[in-house]
Amino acid sequence: MLDVINLVLPLFGLVFLGYVSGRVAGLPLAGLDWLNFFVVYVALPAMFFRLLSRTPLAEFANFSFIAASIFATFIVFALAFALAGYANGGKVGEATIQGFAASYGNIGYMGPPLAIGAFGPAAGVPVALIFCFENAMHFTLAPMLMAYRGGSDRTGSELAAQILRNILTHPFILATIAGVAAAAIRFEPPPAAARLLDILAAGAAPCALFAMGVTAALRPLRRVPTELVYLMPMKLLFHPLAMLFAMSVAARGAPAVWVETAILLAALPSATNVFVLAQQYGVWQERASSAVVLSTAAAVFTVTAYVYLARQGFIAAFLNG
Repeated sequence: MLDVINLVLPLFGLVFLGYVSGRVAGLPLAGLDWLNFFVVYVALPAMFFRLLSRTPLAEFANFSFIAASIFATFIVFALAFALAGYANGGKVGEATIQGFAASYGNIGYMGPPLAIGAFGPAAGVPVALIFCFENAMHFTLAPMLMAYRGGSDRTGSELAAQILRNILTHPFILATIAGVAAAAIRFEPPPAAARLLDILAAGAAPCALFAMGVTAALRPLRRVPTELVYLMPMKLLFHPLAMLFAMSVAARGAPAVWVETAILLAALPSATNVFVLAQQYGVWQERASSAVVLSTAAAVFTVTAYVYLARQGFIAAFLNG
């Protein structure tokens, strides 16, 4: 257990350091813009490209694994959306953000360092694949449901164009496509370029986690939303259990490390993008911020417990039982 704590706590410690820094330094939130740009557009894409470009091409064709991951996450979203809609009298906008709070994990910032730290470099491929396909689903659901909410004058073709643009221009997805293409042609960048990519990849995790903490500090928690009574258990407990069930049924042929990685990603707290979406559409904003902050704090315990179970072989034993 001690080795798991030594693995997980430094990563959450970076979030905590960012939080303390944000509370003490008193710098404006706008100061994070360049750091976030570096993480999203430079460092994490470099990490994904390096991991994927070194992967044998055959490993990318595990369609049952991708289908199981998308199915599990969509089921959690749909259940949270339905429950929220029933509780709030059918307010589609609020229900959509609550659905994301329960199903949209922090797989971009926290996923790569945690998964690779826990399961080794082999976890990089499933992280990238899950990120691409699940984000494609989220990028499709958000504008569709928010358009259904009303107040939008966009035509169907304009909405479809926005969805495609959101998917095809995301830097992580572009890096994944480039990495798979590099693997297909067995491209290896020149030594100087490879060294630069490695330096950028090494900076991705600390910068991303620190920025998460600062962001949480500068969005003060004013009240605990009652909706978190069911949203946090759905995100931190039900989502990984749903992923475990989906993988045990549909992805038995996938490597064990892929399955363990998928469940770890499902166990991560609500993504910062949940608040970004709430802010973008002007709905459930303060409570979305609370969901991100509180689920991240609780995940220190739930993620540590999951990594321990996985590294002790309990997940593999269940799947093979």
